Amino acid sequence: MECPSCHYSQTRVIESRTTDKGRSVRRRRECLRCHYRFTTYERIEFVPITVIKKDGSTESFDRTKILRGLVRACEKTGVKLETLERVVEKIEWEIEQKRPRVVTSKEIGDLVLAHLSHISQVAYIRFASVYKNFTSIEDFVTMLQELENKTMEEENHKNSLEGETSGQNNQKIPENL
Repeated sequence: MECPSCHYSQTRVIESRTTDKGRSVRRRRECLRCHYRFTTYERIEFVPITVIKKDGSTESFDRTKILRGLVRACEKTGVKLETLERVVEKIEWEIEQKRPRVVTSKEIGDLVLAHLSHISQVAYIRFASVYKNFTSIEDFVTMLQELENKTMEEENHKNSLEGETSGQNNQKIPENL
């Protein structure tokens, strides 16, 4: 690794540690000539993800666009930025698992809605109104009914799982399964 100060090509690694949940390695290095210390990062190079937009054009995947949309939808809802960043990480991970690495903007929007439905119903409706291009009150009413039905189904499913465990040493099934 070349020293950024004197451009000497001999350095030594002082310290290494994993960062970014094991997806990269942070290394502290020292130049053997001038003793300048600097940090380098080693990351896995992924094949870029291509997004096919509604109009058929393509662009590279940009996680900041998802985060911006989430932040906007969650304004004044009390949802923390850390929560939104975890959602973006989960969505990005789900997309990275696809082969070939091509995804439609609709698939991304659906993933965002799926995650938002568990975080904030208000944010879910806000995001859906832009993503699905609502044009009337009826669009909002329809989406609210769908969200209410989904919430009721999930609650019924949760209650049925809890009922199944009532005779088994009162152990609850973890909610995250």
